[in-house]
Amino acid sequence: MTANIPLQPQRLRHACDPGQFTFKTTADVPDLTEIIGQARAMDAVRFGSDIRREGYNLFVLGSPGMGRHTLVQQFLDSKASEEAEPPDWCYLNNFAQPHKPKVLKLPPGKGEALRAHMARLVDYLRSAIPVQFESEEYRSRISAIQQEYNERQERDIAELEAEAEKKEIILLRTPEGFALAPSRNREAIPPDEYDKLPQERKDQIETDVAELQAHLEKILARLPQRRRERSERIKQLNHDIMLSSIAHMLNELREIYAGLPAVLDFFDAVQQDMVLHVDDFRKPDESVNISGMTVVTHQTFNNYQVNVLSSNHQKPGAPIVYEDNPTYSNLIGRVEHIAQFGALVTHFTLIKPGALHQANGGYLLLDIRKVLMQPFAWEGLKRALQARKVDIESLGQIYSLVSTVSLEPEPVPLDVKVVLFGDRLFYYLLQQYDPEFSELFKVAADFEETIGRTAESHFLYAQLIATVARKEGLLPYDRFAVAQVIEYSARQAGDAEKLSMHMRSIADLLRESDYWARAANHDAVLASDVQQAIDAQIRRQDRIRDRLYEAIQRDILMIGTQGAVTGQVNGLAVIGLGGFAFAQPIRITATSRLGKGDLINIEREVKLSGATHSKGVFILSSFLAARYAKNQPLALSASLAFEQSYGMIDGDSASLAELCALLSNLADAPINQSLAVTGSINQLGQVQAIGAVNEKIEGFFDICNARGLTGTQGVLIPAANVQHLMLRQNVIDAATAGQFHVYAVENIDQAITLLTGLPAGEADANGGYPEGSINYRVAARLTELNSISQSYQGNKPH
Repeated sequence: MTANIPLQPQRLRHACDPGQFTFKTTADVPDLTEIIGQARAMDAVRFGSDIRREGYNLFVLGSPGMGRHTLVQQFLDSKASEEAEPPDWCYLNNFAQPHKPKVLKLPPGKGEALRAHMARLVDYLRSAIPVQFESEEYRSRISAIQQEYNERQERDIAELEAEAEKKEIILLRTPEGFALAPSRNREAIPPDEYDKLPQERKDQIETDVAELQAHLEKILARLPQRRRERSERIKQLNHDIMLSSIAHMLNELREIYAGLPAVLDFFDAVQQDMVLHVDDFRKPDESVNISGMTVVTHQTFNNYQVNVLSSNHQKPGAPIVYEDNPTYSNLIGRVEHIAQFGALVTHFTLIKPGALHQANGGYLLLDIRKVLMQPFAWEGLKRALQARKVDIESLGQIYSLVSTVSLEPEPVPLDVKVVLFGDRLFYYLLQQYDPEFSELFKVAADFEETIGRTAESHFLYAQLIATVARKEGLLPYDRFAVAQVIEYSARQAGDAEKLSMHMRSIADLLRESDYWARAANHDAVLASDVQQAIDAQIRRQDRIRDRLYEAIQRDILMIGTQGAVTGQVNGLAVIGLGGFAFAQPIRITATSRLGKGDLINIEREVKLSGATHSKGVFILSSFLAARYAKNQPLALSASLAFEQSYGMIDGDSASLAELCALLSNLADAPINQSLAVTGSINQLGQVQAIGAVNEKIEGFFDICNARGLTGTQGVLIPAANVQHLMLRQNVIDAATAGQFHVYAVENIDQAITLLTGLPAGEADANGGYPEGSINYRVAARLTELNSISQSYQGNKPH
């Protein structure tokens, strides 16, 4: 490769030929039926969703905006629709231990049906039971029971009265009860007459009264027992009436759910509890006056309700749930409380399901970043997956933070496939620092950032554009517009031989191109509309770039584009602001003097140098010593600085420019300021590829173009970066006209030759360089410095 010949214009951009397409617009292109370039990732998704073993959950890796959610969702929609519907899960009241609700598993759709049946049963009984107990028949039977016991009591009293009458004793009924008194002709003897009776008669009367009193006490003693018997008979009557009212209803339900023993057991418990609480159905609504307000309390009959946690029968197949706000409660579920008269109370009907309940038997999709941001959510998710059950427990209970009486629901068995979406950083950090992660998420689906650029992928991209246009109601794209989108995709990929898989940016470009096409009243989107959308995107974000370039034009930031200066070179840095990146030309200077082999990186000394940049400076220092000071001390002290740089510098893409500036200073060979340099250097002097090569070339071009192109300006790039070139059209036009040049260099010698116009010089068998070459001058200067150093030390060799 001849280093001083610039790249041909056709190598500066890998254009997409619209002639390769046979269609006129994308209206003639069929929809995309396959997934572009993600075979590896989709094979992993397919495997992870098919295997039904513990721990084989998925982690989908990739950058945001690549369409991972959409692709995985589409695949799972198709797969889940053919899978069996999961069972319904419900909570029922535990009549023996109300604080421990029971979980009930039902066939798909049966949960909602059971809830509706129980609601209808309660509604029916609420209206039917009061009617039964207000009927004439019920009153008659109650009256009969009352009358029977009254008659028995009256018979006993009548027998006592007859016995007393024989003994001339009368039984008196007073408000305080019964009393016995002597009588004559069935009339009580007055006290004054009783006193006139003989003592013998008085003694007989007292004996008879005592006997009758004992008999009366026996009669009265039997009254409580008879009242209990009467109450029991009334309760039995109520029981029979209640049982007759609910028996036929529950028998109908028993026939419907005959094949479900757990439901039949629930019906038995409901029947038993309803009979015991028959009075609840007879009570009317009550009103309570609180602070002047009348509050009507209703009987809720919560005990007989069915709390359906998950029911997926409305959509065929397995459920697919995406939880956008994965808090602990939203994942695991929660027990809610309501305030009643200043106290917090709860009930099993207040148990609310989480995403794990709703996705049980199917797939749960989560964003790992959102999960990790929520306190305790990640630990709760792992605990559920490890135990294969969902245990609803509040954080307050877990950590003993509150003492509010709550429920202890029976855990729900869990069978779910969890799919996590996240950046690669999260995946590798979790693998490194969370030992449980690799046990629970054994399948990684790593999405490609780019795909190879071929004629086949070009047509697939055209199908993608056609599919998006039809799906979103966009105008069709003509083949020139399709070619423009493909070139934009390659530019986004940062590689002329690749296409970006960042679907969000591509879709945004398609929508914005459609906007500009409609604004121009076009029937189809043209290449000019696509370019206008690209320009508009840049225009919305380039305010800071314009201010920076304005400062350069006004010489506030000193960047030379003409002349030659020793020890000074134009480097190229890149600033990234959100989704927009642009180059910042920066002046790099080098100075040298007698020293002890120290190479001072001023940025590093003031802590403005990142680790990668510092590494690059150490490498160029090593190269300098290895090439020029193999057999003598490096009696040099040099300094490198990024002039007018006040922020952090990182990356090694300036190491080539820094080395060129240092060699220029040592050789006293001025560097052409119309050239800018980018590239990293290794210890062997080879130039290595760097990133953002397109932005760097265009940034320096914009500065030169604003000042006026002279035909000598250009940029030196690593030869390995030629395959990445996708430059703007105005840069290519300038290169075609010979006004701007892009040079590809493979090593430091080619770079320094281009920058100084002097030959670098190749070493001979003895390690010497041709006189007048850059390497000769550098070696001579270092030898001179070494001699000076030895003279200061008394000419004593080291």
